[in-house]
Amino acid sequence: MSYEAFHDGLRDTRYPLVNGAGEMPAVGFGTLFRDLSVTTQAITDALEAGFRHFDCAERYRNEEAVGVAFRQALDSGAVRREDLFVTSKLWNTNHRPERVLPAFEASCRRLQLDDIDCYLIHTPFAFQPGDNQDPRDEHGNVIYDAGVTLIETWRALERLVDEGRCKAIGLSDITLPALQAIVAQARIKPAVVQVEAHPYLPEWELLEFCKAQGIIVLAFAPLGHGMQPNVLEDAVITGIARRVQKTPAQVALAWAVQRGSAFLTTSATPAHIRENFDLSTLPQRAMLEIREEITTRVRFNSVVETGVPGFIPRKK
Repeated sequence: MSYEAFHDGLRDTRYPLVNGAGEMPAVGFGTLFRDLSVTTQAITDALEAGFRHFDCAERYRNEEAVGVAFRQALDSGAVRREDLFVTSKLWNTNHRPERVLPAFEASCRRLQLDDIDCYLIHTPFAFQPGDNQDPRDEHGNVIYDAGVTLIETWRALERLVDEGRCKAIGLSDITLPALQAIVAQARIKPAVVQVEAHPYLPEWELLEFCKAQGIIVLAFAPLGHGMQPNVLEDAVITGIARRVQKTPAQVALAWAVQRGSAFLTTSATPAHIRENFDLSTLPQRAMLEIREEITTRVRFNSVVETGVPGFIPRKK
């Protein structure tokens, strides 16, 4: 029996952004690479595969290389700006309100874009302000900035929306209680919350809260980042993959979209990039199996506890 006769629209899923600010494609491409030299080619390959949602950050130190790929694609007519959804993030050293606009404008310049669709606070932790992205004391401990609160930083992001510089704002690497506190105080509600999420860290409670608020949950490490225990080797995932004739990665990514979240995958391998875009809807039974039969619970990135990203991509 062939399913190729009809177009499975799962990969085309888009979620509305609060404040009527357009839509975010559920299927997204992350731009954090261990080897920064692959950046421009990987973005070009992702655009060719069909990705239109790209997640960037000043902390990744490769926005210029991402911008080169965007500029080439836009100048050639391969894509239109209105078809791209580009996110960037404010790093921890720029939480003081007066640093937000300069940081935002610097990301726009590096990305060669006039505006950014979504701007996130990279983590809720403020670091000592300055050019050193990883400020440490003589004992190697992070130097935090007690002189600014998260809501003060949020107010500066709200002004970016007021001024028409970005459509949507949000938070990343945040816990549910901290998110609830911002939502309670925000004048402009977060549109997007980016957190680690995969079948071993489903974050159901956070997802339900966000759905009730109209906030998009954007999952990073949706495949478990190749770490142990390996999500893609889970017996439930591999069993479903065999039944539906898809790869374990495609099963985990389809699950992410079908449960109502968006996701980011990152790869510099063209075959993997294409695989991660080629999604098909899972049977409801498979969705139930993943929810009820996978009991492993593990967080692979400790950034929510410290503000320091806790893993770096490694070659598969």
